[in-house]
Amino acid sequence: MDVWAACKPFVTGSMSGMIATCCIQPVDMIKVRVQIGGAEGGSTNPFTVAGTIMKNDGIGGFYKGLGAGLTRQVVYTGARLGLYDIFTARAKSPEEKSLPFWKVTACALSAGGIAAVLGNPADLALIRMQADTMLPAAERRNYTGVGHALTSIAKNEGATGLFAGSAPTATRAMALNFGMLGFNTLAKDWLAQAGLEKGSTAQTFGASAIAGFFASFFSLPFDYVKTQVQKMKPDPVTGEMPYKGPVDCAMKQVQAGGITKLWTGFPTYYVRIAPHAMITLLAQDQVKKMWQSMGV
Repeated sequence: MDVWAACKPFVTGSMSGMIATCCIQPVDMIKVRVQIGGAEGGSTNPFTVAGTIMKNDGIGGFYKGLGAGLTRQVVYTGARLGLYDIFTARAKSPEEKSLPFWKVTACALSAGGIAAVLGNPADLALIRMQADTMLPAAERRNYTGVGHALTSIAKNEGATGLFAGSAPTATRAMALNFGMLGFNTLAKDWLAQAGLEKGSTAQTFGASAIAGFFASFFSLPFDYVKTQVQKMKPDPVTGEMPYKGPVDCAMKQVQAGGITKLWTGFPTYYVRIAPHAMITLLAQDQVKKMWQSMGV
């Protein structure tokens, strides 16, 4: 039971993230294509992008990279939700009825950063697989699955290549965790003070909806930069990468289109992130109740 007690927060997080990813994967595919289109002068209209995917790849095109997405959820979401539960439990003093927001923030940022580094290889594979069909036929990597993507990256770019973009990925995860978990905890306290029953469906749903908005708003600029860094390829003539790093990428994007360029595709991103955050949090709540009903 000691082993299960240690593993349970991570298993709960992994299950919650996988349920949400299966529901949101098509929107995530459109989101990535919109961001790439915004950086390369292509279409940023989600309906146009969706139509192009359907025309070229059929319904299965919306689920390319699902294996990598699920692998990422097992590692990334399992770690960030599991670590957050552990960190908040240890940070709470016996005399505190609820955690002060600064402690909530510290727990969310720490859990998000650590989890993102652990999940970066799967996240990188997901981005590469989703972007691959947009490349000219001669430049495509033609990954057959998440395993092939991971082994190809390690073979061609070395083991450190699996952690390309880990800095912006970790920063984005910290911002997303701050918005999602930090404001979920805060919103639950607000709603309880407003008279909603603690642990009720209304409180859980309302808090997850609030958390979904803040998760989207805070994380999109970092997600946009992360996508550009992870999918970049050397110039075929000079051999140079288009960006020296995430900061250089962000500066060039702002120079090209102003600060709002970092929020390119916000409607699509919100439709992808907010429901994913809500489904994850709602699923987490139900999985926790399931463990209680099973007595484990």
